[in-house]
Amino acid sequence: HEPDCVWVKSRCALVIMIGRVAAPVARGVAAVARTPSAVRSFSSLKVEAKSGSNVKQFKIYRWNPEDGKKPTTQTYAVDLDDCGPMVLDALIKIKNEQDPSLTFRRSCREGICGSCAMNIDGENGLACLEFIDKNTASSTAIYPLPHMYVLKDLVPDLNNFYTQYASIEPWLQTKTEKADPMTEHPQTIEDRKLLDGMYECILCACCSTSCPSYWWNPDKYLGPAVLMQAFRWISDSRDEFTKERLQRLDNDFTLYRCHQIMNCTRVCPKGLNPAKAIAKMMKQMPEAYA
Repeated sequence: HEPDCVWVKSRCALVIMIGRVAAPVARGVAAVARTPSAVRSFSSLKVEAKSGSNVKQFKIYRWNPEDGKKPTTQTYAVDLDDCGPMVLDALIKIKNEQDPSLTFRRSCREGICGSCAMNIDGENGLACLEFIDKNTASSTAIYPLPHMYVLKDLVPDLNNFYTQYASIEPWLQTKTEKADPMTEHPQTIEDRKLLDGMYECILCACCSTSCPSYWWNPDKYLGPAVLMQAFRWISDSRDEFTKERLQRLDNDFTLYRCHQIMNCTRVCPKGLNPAKAIAKMMKQMPEAYA
């Protein structure tokens, strides 16, 4: 039996998934507040069940920093015959028809913006791309992305994630001055293909928050998403700061906390392979000092 508990730390509710990311979310959930006392299990607040044979239960993580209460899970009943096919459809339906206080991010509904990233039945993904499990005998558990401070309900604080992204300077940098700065930087078709599988990243943080190394060292290790974007610029033939970019990553924590567990690759909603990009970057590191 693999551990599959969730620890929640109050005040911005730090959520940590323990065990496999793909394992079912917490049958037993412990809440640890900043006070000495600890709550062994969450209470469930049940919304009155709807009638009908195709009603699905959704157990959703709830936490409001303004009411002073501990995190909890709340159960909502949704008639799947009157709901869209995606988890995001169910969340919107719950918010519109049952509980307007339920808070989550969403925007494009097409798997492009990455806003609706969350943990659904123990695995990170985009709510707009995750189909609702039609088995009404079991409930669907929805939590924020693991090991992130929570602002409210299903909304994680991504400030650290985007600060790390900014640290790799994700823009084209050159040393050669062009006679006309308004002209393009040409690139061959072959060189352009080297960026495939990296430029498509939407920075949803599903991969980084599935990585145990990122859970334990979020202040030092950049994580799969940011490292893959770093390699995207290292691989760009138009960029002239390859050595400098590699040297900035060459330390014990920034890059080398990756142990190729492959959680990142398994959960990426765009089908990308951050672990492969990181391995290639490690192999290329000697070029930083050539």
